[in-house]
Amino acid sequence: MLPSQRALFNIPRNVCYLNAASWSPLPIAAQDAGRAGAARKGQPWLIDPAFAREQHERARRAAAKVINADPEDVALISSVSYGMAAAAKILNNPAGSRVLVLQNDHSSAVLEWMTRAPLAHFIVDVVPAPTDGDWTAAILTSIERPHAPPVALASISCVHWSDGGMIDLEAVAAALRRCGASLLVDATQAAGAIRLDVRRIDPDFLVFPTYKWLLGPYGRAFLYIAKRQQEGVPLEQTSYGRCGISSEHDVYFRDLEFVQGARRFDMGERDHFISLEMASIGMEMVAQWTSDAVAARLRALTGRLADGLRNRGVTVPDDAVRAPHILSLHFPHGMPERLIERLAAEQVYVASRIGRLRVSPHVYNDEEDIDRFLSVFRSLACRAHA
Repeated sequence: MLPSQRALFNIPRNVCYLNAASWSPLPIAAQDAGRAGAARKGQPWLIDPAFAREQHERARRAAAKVINADPEDVALISSVSYGMAAAAKILNNPAGSRVLVLQNDHSSAVLEWMTRAPLAHFIVDVVPAPTDGDWTAAILTSIERPHAPPVALASISCVHWSDGGMIDLEAVAAALRRCGASLLVDATQAAGAIRLDVRRIDPDFLVFPTYKWLLGPYGRAFLYIAKRQQEGVPLEQTSYGRCGISSEHDVYFRDLEFVQGARRFDMGERDHFISLEMASIGMEMVAQWTSDAVAARLRALTGRLADGLRNRGVTVPDDAVRAPHILSLHFPHGMPERLIERLAAEQVYVASRIGRLRVSPHVYNDEEDIDRFLSVFRSLACRAHA
């Protein structure tokens, strides 16, 4: 079992931080890299000309390793919504077809299609939240619904951000392939915490940021693009997305053909040397631990939490349908008033998401954190019913 990695973070012992699904603390090594990067920008004449490319490719390799991809198939982008917009520019959903999204899925995976649907005349088909928590079965039922318009695309998260429901991407991808549909995956709540293998899943697109489970900064994200989709036009037009635009040559616009692979889809102004190195450090840490080891560690913590919450007035999702790293608690009679704030007053940090209390530990947490949450939660619950 992977031990707690708390020593790699600047987290006081009296702080019980169980909110990685919102944002993770930065490892000390990433903080040090950020400070060094800021100092480097303070004296840019000392930056080696080869430094930029080294940073780009280090991050690309690290991101590819997280999802078992070829680095040539990974683009450097700024956010999940950027990745969605880039994919939408490539995809062509026929008029009258359906784009599947999940009920109350995060806005990034939904709004792009809601915005485009009226002009392109396709249908945004919302998969209802399953009463039994089984999102995979709900999606498969929607794909195969009799007499429904054909599915062109499923734009879905692989772990639902609010309820922690986990989706079997291989099963969903196989069903979509049978009907000739595409798959776009928002892996925000999965990358770094569970195994993702694009060689097995074979999505058309998969996008993820670093600021949650990959222990990185804001503003750094990555877009996997399957080779079959790489002939499209990028969201932005950049010199490095073309074969021969260079200030080093006598003829500036020497060759306007797009470069091969996903690099043509790199965002404009990608030289974020400070945060890009920080992102690489976080991803490299996670890869060294392995996603299976991280998932096993977090499954043990959320399992301990679930066991401690039995018969405590909350509904705990079944192990078979929830992700190992997120436990979303449902209150049948409504969440107690100001519960999140009262927990925070005790230096216990979790989140409220669509009427649920979401608890999301990471590798810096340990059993003491879980027991601390249970103790404080029980105390507050007793006061609420006193």
